[in-house]
Amino acid sequence: GARGCPPAMVEPGWLLSPPGRPYLASILHKNQRRVFGLLERPALPPALSVPTVTYKLFVSGRSGVGKTALVAALAGSPVPPLHRETLGTEGTLFWPAVPLGSERPVLFQLRFWDCGESALRKFEHLLPACREEADAVLLLFSFTDRASFEELPARLARVLQPGEDTLRVVVGTRFDLCPHTAVTESDVAAFEDSWGLRVLRAGGSGEGQGGLVRVAPLLDALVGQLWQRDQMAAGVIPEGQGAPED
Repeated sequence: GARGCPPAMVEPGWLLSPPGRPYLASILHKNQRRVFGLLERPALPPALSVPTVTYKLFVSGRSGVGKTALVAALAGSPVPPLHRETLGTEGTLFWPAVPLGSERPVLFQLRFWDCGESALRKFEHLLPACREEADAVLLLFSFTDRASFEELPARLARVLQPGEDTLRVVVGTRFDLCPHTAVTESDVAAFEDSWGLRVLRAGGSGEGQGGLVRVAPLLDALVGQLWQRDQMAAGVIPEGQGAPED
């Protein structure tokens, strides 16, 4: 991995393993992901009830990189067939995971705020509203759009205020679309090296069980980084733990 990139902080793939089965069942309905309303949560038997941790995530990226499609894939809902500029949507998903060294799972509730670029320009109040109390900003680029990758440093500077402890997560979309991507692995490695950020990859839809398998590594990585940030803030683990200099 890149210098300064955090290691996995949750057991990778746990939800798809036999111990995770009842928790997996709680977020499925007829083998598809269940869509949860704002006040709903997965129903678990009392013996399996676990703490819920809620995070707000702001999704940022230039128009057309696949922000809405990514949120739909992560939540397991159908991706809108036509690209249209998003005015501002919120999606909620639940992802049970076991933090490393923990005896029991944690139910992570992720609330994604997705807002289109032209809407952000038109309505100046939207960016502060999306960013307000966000636990993480997901900065998206598309592997098929080199310009979206090259603008990442400027975007990082624009969406985060100095001194904010908001977690920054970079996600490359359309990773699986074509053999000759516009962004190479060495481009990604150089970016990870200079920013100390790990680039997560997303491709395909998240519908059905097959889609769940595809998005599981990304969701494990995401909740793991959020959990690590919280543990550092609480002083449970020292700052920068697990960031070997290579």
